[in-house]
Amino acid sequence: MSSPRGSTAHLAPPPSDALSARVGRFGALAGWAQRHRWAALVLWVAVLAAITLGSTAAGSAYKNDFTLPGTDSQAATDLFKKHGSDQAGDSVEIVFKDTSGVKGAEARIEPMLAEVKQMAGVADVRSPFADASAVSKDGTIAYASVTLDGKTEEVPKEDVADVIDVAQHIATDDLQVEVGGEAARNAQDQDPPTAELVGIVAALVILVLLFGSLLAASLPLITALFAVGSAVGLIAVASHIFTVADFTPPILMLVGLGVGVDYALLIFYRYRHELLAGVQPAEAGRKALDTAGRTVFFAGCTVVVALLGLIALGLGSLQGIALAVAITVLVTMAASLVLLPALLSLFGGRIQRHVLRQQAKATAQGKTEGNRWLAMARAVQRRPIPTLLVGVIALLALSAPALGMRLGFADAGNTPKDTTSRQAYDLLAEGFGPGFNGPLIVLVTGDQNAGKAVQAKLATTDGVAEASPAMPSEDGALSTVFVYPTTSPQAEGTVDLLHRLRDDVAPPLEHATGAEVLVGGSTAASQDVSETLADRLPLFVAVVVGVSSLLLLLVFRSIWIPVKAAILNLLSISAALGVITLVFQHGWFGAQPGPIEAFIPALIFAIVFGLSMDYEVFLVSRIHEEWTRTKDPARSVREGLASTGTVITAAAAIMMFVFGAFVLSSDRMLQQFGLGLAVAILLDAVVIRCLIVPAVMQMLGKRAWWLPAWLDRKLPKVSIERPEQN
Repeated sequence: MSSPRGSTAHLAPPPSDALSARVGRFGALAGWAQRHRWAALVLWVAVLAAITLGSTAAGSAYKNDFTLPGTDSQAATDLFKKHGSDQAGDSVEIVFKDTSGVKGAEARIEPMLAEVKQMAGVADVRSPFADASAVSKDGTIAYASVTLDGKTEEVPKEDVADVIDVAQHIATDDLQVEVGGEAARNAQDQDPPTAELVGIVAALVILVLLFGSLLAASLPLITALFAVGSAVGLIAVASHIFTVADFTPPILMLVGLGVGVDYALLIFYRYRHELLAGVQPAEAGRKALDTAGRTVFFAGCTVVVALLGLIALGLGSLQGIALAVAITVLVTMAASLVLLPALLSLFGGRIQRHVLRQQAKATAQGKTEGNRWLAMARAVQRRPIPTLLVGVIALLALSAPALGMRLGFADAGNTPKDTTSRQAYDLLAEGFGPGFNGPLIVLVTGDQNAGKAVQAKLATTDGVAEASPAMPSEDGALSTVFVYPTTSPQAEGTVDLLHRLRDDVAPPLEHATGAEVLVGGSTAASQDVSETLADRLPLFVAVVVGVSSLLLLLVFRSIWIPVKAAILNLLSISAALGVITLVFQHGWFGAQPGPIEAFIPALIFAIVFGLSMDYEVFLVSRIHEEWTRTKDPARSVREGLASTGTVITAAAAIMMFVFGAFVLSSDRMLQQFGLGLAVAILLDAVVIRCLIVPAVMQMLGKRAWWLPAWLDRKLPKVSIERPEQN
């Protein structure tokens, strides 16, 4: 039987005699933090200070690792190194343009190149005046190849930045000098901490609007900042032991901030809920941790499981990101379960007075918290099938573009036009053709005759603009041929050419010459990584969905709850990927068209699937509490949504602003990452949790909690709700 309009029944927690009889582990943890609040605070401050000092002293050792054993591109790289080829290291290009002809600037260019050759990180320099092919046909554009002494990720950015400074020092009004290549592009990626600041300010504003108190709003934010500060220091130290990519810190800071505020907010909101029901602050803290604290613990573990699943994809840098974000989530979870109760114990009296004043004011104005959510729940329950159809069709429509998603990696063609790497990219395309910026490097084992035979065939292959002469390695055991496609590095035509060379051109050449032919280079390596991740993604998704569904099965003792959660979470993620495809692949809203970064689907899936469990568990656990108490499925849904709707939307709004701040970055991958997370959280909190879940639960009725008796007997007992009296 539903509560009358204007009732406050949805704010009243279940009878407290069970909790008074037996406090659970999380309630006991809250009790310890309350009794030792100063010790807990001092401990967190000391840990943060120690980690910060330690990480500052040790420094960081971030490095990218895109090696992928078993691919042609990796085999080519390994052979380059083994046989002492100059191409073992990556290169940058110093590009010159002089409308009157670059030959006239030789006197300025040559001394600069001689200086660059002596610089740290440089293995060799090839002057454009020693190679006619390095000068455009009209003589206005030329380039010098600067071979680095290692792969891009191995050469310090500072060394490459020094090369850029020395090269551009000779520029004049007539002579334009730009430096291109992946190493040059990376050396310029130095964003100010704008995204982090925007996320913090947005979180504080939303929390103040939600609670009407700066003190109440600051506690979840303080908890998150302590956690993120500790996690950043830990990851910096861990980078000396594990491979952690250099783009990891901004990811873990914003994820940590979003998750930290989210977890602390869920606990704080339940604490406030208990205060409104007349419970004293100390008891309210224990109850909050015995309910919302359990939800946070379960949700955090689910995020960690999803992130650690990334390790199975076998890519070094992706494994480092997974480990870093997993550690961040664990630290934020610990802060929410220990630091936050201590802060609540210190300020509980002031918060209680503020909460009760707010309630008295709202009552005097005839307002009852949660009434709008009750009204929405009733509207959904009256028309569950149309609500479900509209929500699902909308998500499927947004998901459709993801079917045509093309994975790859950004290059200098996607960077802002005012950067030297982008201007070098454009100049090389202007002078030598669009494929010049992404050559395929063909390695030929055997004598020079084999190299010449391969080069002759490559030069006449469809899709090849030019093939350089075969260049022998130092020991003469292999030759390398630079193949320049007729299309740009990210174009589908270049991908088609790569597969044509490997599948159709190389095998007959190997048979005719007896040599091994491998197609490598950065363009080929990027495609190999993309295709490998795409191939392994289904298994990764299946494992994460399976483990998460099993956890939900154990917690809620239901077959349909985990099935529903898995399907809806996948829908929100696929819809987010569809939006990313529209914006970044098709160029909506002025974005530079290009492939979707190969890491994005796996990263977004791991993080969003885990975070979606926050809202799933928080909402469904409240529904389950009411179901256990009343055995009325319709009322359980209404009361659950009324109790959690506000906090779920507030938490989602914070996460959206925090993750959306990534879009302010100049890094294309971070832009895609931020947009995907923000869209997924928006759809999950609004469309799924507030509309589709209530509709599905209404349609299922009592069947939502069905579990075969034989399975119920075999499954271990796991609960995230307050302990029951024995």
